[in-house]
Amino acid sequence: MIVRFGYVAMSTVIPDCSPSKTMTLASFNKLADREAAVRRLESIARGNLHNTLRLLRHNVGSDIQVYRLTSKLIPLATHPDLQDWDPFAGLADAFEEVGQYVLNHRMRVSFHPDHFTVLSTPRPEVLESSIRDLQHHVNMLKAMRLPATAKNNIHIGGAYGDKPAAAERFGEHFRRLPAEIQERITLENDDKTFNAVETLAVSRNLGLPMVLDIHHQWVNNEGELPWELWPDIQRTWTSGLALKDVQPGELLPPKIHVSSPRSPSDPRSHADGVESAPLLAFLKRIAADTPAVDVMIEAKQKDGALFGLMEALKELAEAGNGITLLDGASVNIEP
Repeated sequence: MIVRFGYVAMSTVIPDCSPSKTMTLASFNKLADREAAVRRLESIARGNLHNTLRLLRHNVGSDIQVYRLTSKLIPLATHPDLQDWDPFAGLADAFEEVGQYVLNHRMRVSFHPDHFTVLSTPRPEVLESSIRDLQHHVNMLKAMRLPATAKNNIHIGGAYGDKPAAAERFGEHFRRLPAEIQERITLENDDKTFNAVETLAVSRNLGLPMVLDIHHQWVNNEGELPWELWPDIQRTWTSGLALKDVQPGELLPPKIHVSSPRSPSDPRSHADGVESAPLLAFLKRIAADTPAVDVMIEAKQKDGALFGLMEALKELAEAGNGITLLDGASVNIEP
């Protein structure tokens, strides 16, 4: 089984390379000339896209093919006070440059909209805001000219005192979304509300690919082991909306998230790095029936955690554990 590792948004290795520099609305409003304020937002966004390109080059140089883009590329892009602003008009070339680099190097990129993007909400104003945010993420991917294989990963959302009703409401709201939003969504189990079993049920019902977070599953489960769910999770990547824009014979590998608990007293928070043993135990359990899987590392040390994990896997490979290093960010795992 081929396993590719990726990381989230920021680098702890490359200095002064934030793709998430921002501007508060208060700072924006302090500029008397609104046109000048808008140009300032565009300048910050252009810098974020430039740093994104720097990070992508760093990734290619380090053999990293899986990467999560930051949602904060464009400051204040979805703020209600700036709905008359089209940021893409002045940033088209920068977005296209990022997207072309991704395509040229066959990288897998995604977004993870923030926690306030919830389709299970009973509140119309929250739903409106959530749809606006999802559309913005789609617009960024379209500006990069990336196909629907570039996904937006979300959680189901809150239970609001009635989890079955919330799941049903999620489905109702999802079915009313524009097709260009629907086809880019993946669903992930969370650490407090919708567990992996419940998320899988919604994913199968709506034809959505499911991203298994094995840390979340560990702290929020129904007694099942994660590899027991894997055959059904894997099938969500070979049907329905998972196949949009996938070329014949090139199935999109399933994706999982991995992190380690910060401490026994704080099991839900993420540690700086990733413990190799629990991850390897899971990967070996699924290796026999899984040709490939992509692993998004959600550790505090970002790419530093990825490099640390690869060092640990290198040591295990040298000791003969059914692990073969393929390059700087991928391995082959034998059952």
